[in-house]
Amino acid sequence: MYETILFPTDGSEHAATVADHAIDVAATRNATLHVLSVVDDRAFLVLDDDRIERVREDLETTAREAVDEAATRAADHGVETVTAVETGHPAECIVDYAATNGTDLIVMGTSGDEYERNVVGSVSQRVVREAPVPVTTVGPGV
Repeated sequence: MYETILFPTDGSEHAATVADHAIDVAATRNATLHVLSVVDDRAFLVLDDDRIERVREDLETTAREAVDEAATRAADHGVETVTAVETGHPAECIVDYAATNGTDLIVMGTSGDEYERNVVGSVSQRVVREAPVPVTTVGPGV
């Protein structure tokens, strides 16, 4: 039933718990786990032009570290992974990635970092509403 599972990560502390759930589902189903991190380009709206590139590089490095960490955890459990880092609006990128990569299930957290919770709103709520596949959400108390 689930051959391709998408785990979007923001690298937050809660993401490690969500990764465990995604890895468990992938291992149980012998599925490939796609690990995606999205650099939120709205973070650049208030920056001076001379700072944008440095901040973009820092955010891309953080995103790459997040996907690499999850991929390493998955490999430790014998789960095949595909990793990706994209730039854009997180919810849109997650939904688009799921649609274009044959994803059967999305496993994601219900809350991200402080920026997402306090400024932007809920990425997970939007993904649940718009995703072309089932979405399993994992709350911070799990």
